[in-house]
Amino acid sequence: MKFSVFQISRKGGREKNEDRMGYCYTRESGLFLLADGMGGHPEGEVAAQLALQTISALYQKEARPIVKDVTEFLSVALMAAHHQIIRYASEKGMLDTPRTTLVAAIVQGQHATWVHCGDSRLYVVRENELLTRTRDHSYLEQQNAGVIRMDRINRNILFTCLGSPTKPVFDVTGPVQLQQGDKILLCSDGLWGSLEDVDIVRELSAKPVAEAVPDLVEGALRNGGEHSDNVTVIAMEWETPDTYESTRGISTDSISDGVFASTIQAGVLDTLVDDLDDAAIERSIAEINEAIRRSAAKKA
Repeated sequence: MKFSVFQISRKGGREKNEDRMGYCYTRESGLFLLADGMGGHPEGEVAAQLALQTISALYQKEARPIVKDVTEFLSVALMAAHHQIIRYASEKGMLDTPRTTLVAAIVQGQHATWVHCGDSRLYVVRENELLTRTRDHSYLEQQNAGVIRMDRINRNILFTCLGSPTKPVFDVTGPVQLQQGDKILLCSDGLWGSLEDVDIVRELSAKPVAEAVPDLVEGALRNGGEHSDNVTVIAMEWETPDTYESTRGISTDSISDGVFASTIQAGVLDTLVDDLDDAAIERSIAEINEAIRRSAAKKA
């Protein structure tokens, strides 16, 4: 498996940056994650970090070297992250819970599958065109898609996230077969809120991800002005083995079974990494395995 990847997070005009992103990979699988801690609630950066660390911990246990059922994994891992945030708030005696959006993609076997909750987005660009993108869990996006009809409400408000007292609503998409040169971009609303989709696609199509991503981020910050939101992006370009050339990319072919590499950011939870609920992670692994078993039984 070979791919080029670039990630960046820039603080805008906000008091602090609550966005988090990172990626992990084995010889035959890659996981790309981005979370945007929500303002208006306490410790959004903790919610975002917990989401990334929980999902990457589950991925490390499951990707040996591939995740057997990606759709089930993403669904259960997202819920495990949600429960970890709730658990954190409960143990801290918090009156309100930390909350975050999430978008996560797994690439393996020349296919990509992704899950999202909230308004952090994923774009897939192929041959200078937008192949697809996620639809935000906001009243405006869902109304435009014809899913719901709402009046007398702020349509930009999200109706779901991780960490909320209510069960999160999320969508899993894929698997989508990738072609050489396909680019997948995950971003916080700080990017798409200041740039049009056509601008994102044009910039991503014209340059390697290592050049396009910084330029996109700078453009979003410039357009947002002094009150710009934080802007966080992680993007990858898929390169099939027979056409792979050195483009500051990553080749996993030499990685041994059982080896796991990760760039998941440390920081705010340095002292809490070892305090992740191992029992909850093990329960989640059991749930994933049971879901895979049920799925296999239905297919049989």
